[in-house]
Amino acid sequence: MSDTAKQLRRAWKAVHRRVREWRMIARGLASKDHPVLAHIIPMRRCNLACEYCNEYDDHSKPVPLATIRQRLDHLADLGTNVITISGGEPLLHPDLDDVIAHIRRRGMIAGMITNGYLLTAERVKRLNRAGLDHLQISIDNVMPDEVSKKSLKVLDKKLQLLAEHADFHVNINSVVGGGIRHPQDALVIGKRALELGFTSTVGIIHDGGGQLQPLRDEEREVYMAMRSMEKSSYARINGFQDNIAHGKENDWRCRAGSRYLYVCEDGLVHYCSQQRGYPGKPLLSYTTGDVRREYRTAKGCAPRCTVACVHQVSTIDFWRGPQDLQSHLQEQHPSGLVQLR
Repeated sequence: MSDTAKQLRRAWKAVHRRVREWRMIARGLASKDHPVLAHIIPMRRCNLACEYCNEYDDHSKPVPLATIRQRLDHLADLGTNVITISGGEPLLHPDLDDVIAHIRRRGMIAGMITNGYLLTAERVKRLNRAGLDHLQISIDNVMPDEVSKKSLKVLDKKLQLLAEHADFHVNINSVVGGGIRHPQDALVIGKRALELGFTSTVGIIHDGGGQLQPLRDEEREVYMAMRSMEKSSYARINGFQDNIAHGKENDWRCRAGSRYLYVCEDGLVHYCSQQRGYPGKPLLSYTTGDVRREYRTAKGCAPRCTVACVHQVSTIDFWRGPQDLQSHLQEQHPSGLVQLR
């Protein structure tokens, strides 16, 4: 295929994707009673072992395709707009293409977070055919070390494959904080992402509970430089991290359990990857009533939270829907012993 034909195809897909995204936002503004984004885990096992990560193991089996389809159908019936596939490492799942295709068949936007190690030209083309809309790779450093093997040195050839073959949107997320040895690496990674035609974002690594860890002066300088490289659309919804970078809490209404659902490999709904156990209810028995309850429920962990996807989804409702923490806790747990970690 000629370069011109490839560019035209990608441009058409980008326009179609953007129309669906604007439709998602319009639906979110029109109604508060459905999830906007659900994060599903079809595979907890990962081929890497990054020191800061608490979201993987080295032995879990993939969730059966039939089970995943059942969960996706229920999410679609709840009105969910976007599904993000993560892990672990989702590319280890033998039926990943079928999972993505089912998401698209049910009218939802399909995204994926991967470490990128298993990407090949043919794998990227399969993701195209399955209908993937968005892919994100987090790259932690330029050279691999004991903290993380997700390095630009290892992954640059994978990025080149994506630039050559991917019809879906690709975002490269670099990070600061959390023991990353060379903060300046984030700038190198971000510039390389833009050079290849991708978008670039920066994240702040949280502690084991998804909570704020203030940045050092050098890290803060790199963070601010990276923020200036983000597209304006990303900058607007990532602004909460500016407070985190300066060690300040955020005053916001977390809609986890409502507008954002984290569905683990066991099919339970949690607030997020860092607050597993709350509410801990099976997805297949999750109802619009649960969505409405959690929409109204304030989360005690919210002021110091760094979990970007929850912040971003909650932006849709920042101006409405006051929340109350105590009445919900007393309703669900009269003893008052429940604590959000």
